[in-house]
Amino acid sequence: METKMASLFFSYSHVDERLRDQLEIHLSQLRRDGLIEAWHDRRILAGSNLDDSINEQLEAADIVLLLVSPDFINSDYCYSREMALALERQARKEAHVIAVILRSCDWTSSPLGKLLALPTDARAVTSWPNQDEAFTDVAKAIRKVVNSLAPKNAVAAPTIRPAPVARSAAPATASAKPATEPLPRSSNLRLKKEFSDLDRDVFIKDCFDFMARFFEGSLQELEARHPDFKGRFERIDGRKFTASIYKGGKAVAQCTVALGAFGRATDEITYSDQVSTHMNSYNEALTVGADTQQLFFKPMMNMTGGNARDQLSAQGAAEYYWSRLIERLQG
Repeated sequence: METKMASLFFSYSHVDERLRDQLEIHLSQLRRDGLIEAWHDRRILAGSNLDDSINEQLEAADIVLLLVSPDFINSDYCYSREMALALERQARKEAHVIAVILRSCDWTSSPLGKLLALPTDARAVTSWPNQDEAFTDVAKAIRKVVNSLAPKNAVAAPTIRPAPVARSAAPATASAKPATEPLPRSSNLRLKKEFSDLDRDVFIKDCFDFMARFFEGSLQELEARHPDFKGRFERIDGRKFTASIYKGGKAVAQCTVALGAFGRATDEITYSDQVSTHMNSYNEALTVGADTQQLFFKPMMNMTGGNARDQLSAQGAAEYYWSRLIERLQG
């Protein structure tokens, strides 16, 4: 018998495209091993019918990955269409549905709450101090699912008549001894991590660059949803960017985000409620903190006692500053 590759379908919000790309990279070994062929809507050819292409691939998929985030839940297409169809197919035992929690959100009360979500303990990918470790955890779990589907995907190989065997041939060797069953083990294997100055510097720079892309993407989506508003993003340099929102040509919300200010150390990301190439003042600052497992950001001005809500990931930090910019338009 031969085994055909398992077809894998990505259901995701385009806001999470960067994270989807990273997951697909981590599934590369499965692809190289000839175990999966992955599909997402960026593979639709120009001129093809979008809905028909998606439905065709979703109906044929052996595995459906639901990449869960606040934007996934907010998307009617992802939640009410793709997720609903995927869960229907799973109920009919036609497909295996896997929820991958990309970003922290209230998903457990949804139909997804019945699924055993990835990564381990359903801890959102963006909350891991090292996202490569999170995606590796997901990839290993998907490999187990793919291997479990192997008998289902087995197809008969072409019949080949064996060559005649000489009478003097040696007897066949005994079959290999089955692999030893893995020993039981604890899941409590986490040890305290130490973070160097380099770890902190890379963390804050990567987070700042992510925040810049997050603001640029959010301004574009704001324009698409609210045509009477216009957004303008400007990357001043590697350490500073500005964001502005206009209505009727009038600036109604603006900000400047920078690495450090006043010549201070760069272990903070500052926010000013105005557009300025020279950060002479700021209204908030996010500083880098650490616990026994991860680096995170904590707000300087709005601390509430140092509880877990003050421990912001890169995604959480970006959302925190974006909320400051847009809140004046939501009152």
